[in-house]
Amino acid sequence: MLNAERKASGEQCIVCHIEKTVGIHLYTSFICTECEKEMVQTETNDPVYKTFIQRLKKVNTPQIYS
Repeated sequence: MLNAERKASGEQCIVCHIEKTVGIHLYTSFICTECEKEMVQTETNDPVYKTFIQRLKKVNTPQIYS
């Protein structure tokens, strides 16, 4: 799929796993605007913070194309 087609249909957020059209790219991963805002506003002692950390670990995992 071409990049223009992929952006028009949206991409799956690595945090909420919902297909969205607006967000940021971190290496090869996509984070929607809503999750980005929530991550920035979450305190480190909040239990949800650990969930964000676990999901962001996917960014370090290289994708293998065959």
